[in-house]
Amino acid sequence: MTTSDACIITNAISGAVANKNQHPAIPYTPEEYAAEARAAYDAGASVVHIHARRPDGAPSVAVEDYRAITAAIVAEVPDIVINYSTGTIGIPMAERVGHVVDLRPELGALNMGSMNYAKWSSSRKAWVFDFVFENSFKDITYLLERMNEVGVKPECECFDVGHVESVYPLIEAGLLTTPIQFSFILGVVGGISAHPANLAHMASRAPEGSTWEVIGISTEQWGLISQAAELGGNVRTGLEDNFTLPGGTKASGNGELVAKAAELVQAAGRKVATPAEARALLSLPDPVRVPALSAV
Repeated sequence: MTTSDACIITNAISGAVANKNQHPAIPYTPEEYAAEARAAYDAGASVVHIHARRPDGAPSVAVEDYRAITAAIVAEVPDIVINYSTGTIGIPMAERVGHVVDLRPELGALNMGSMNYAKWSSSRKAWVFDFVFENSFKDITYLLERMNEVGVKPECECFDVGHVESVYPLIEAGLLTTPIQFSFILGVVGGISAHPANLAHMASRAPEGSTWEVIGISTEQWGLISQAAELGGNVRTGLEDNFTLPGGTKASGNGELVAKAAELVQAAGRKVATPAEARALLSLPDPVRVPALSAV
């Protein structure tokens, strides 16, 4: 197989919402992040997506928390691709992107539109959470300008087809440069549902030459991973998105989730990408640019 046959597996290592009461493997400390990243890397992950936490588990956008977590991860797995979140609510835009500007990961997630963002409990007949995730074009432009200034490649996170279409005026404005990397998120209430036709349609609306990964929420993840691998896309799994394996057994941690994703990728006739192959596919600099270490 060639690099073009390779499928990138991203590990969404923790997220910002779930906690150890829901899954004990969700990392809080830098050492826990490093251990989970190592397990994911050994199972086939070439990219790690980071939401920072403080040691008490509280979500954080503080540069020092991202720095400590990233330094611990790259000390354990030096060649893994680092991807930071910018998806937060209710804080100034400069803080929302400050860790990206200061530490310069290779990828920075960029949410591509506003939406209702909710989770419905069928058993309780009630909303688990319900809020508006605001991402105006003014704010998207600000984030892109800051990422472009420091050479961080944006990963366009799209929860619906309209979010995919939103890249076109930003390309015309010179804020986005092709080839673009997308994340297609399916299964959040308020966004597009986790139906196979929806993934295929989202992929069809991306500019030619783009790369993309699928993010399936909860157990819908596994069917979408298989479909993405068949369609030539990339995949994401991890404790941010889903706790369980196919069949409903709770995974022991990120490593077991990545191992199952790798199994599905290989069943589709694809190879699991190495970090070097991931950088080539994502048009990232080579050799490895290790973020954060120079700032420690």
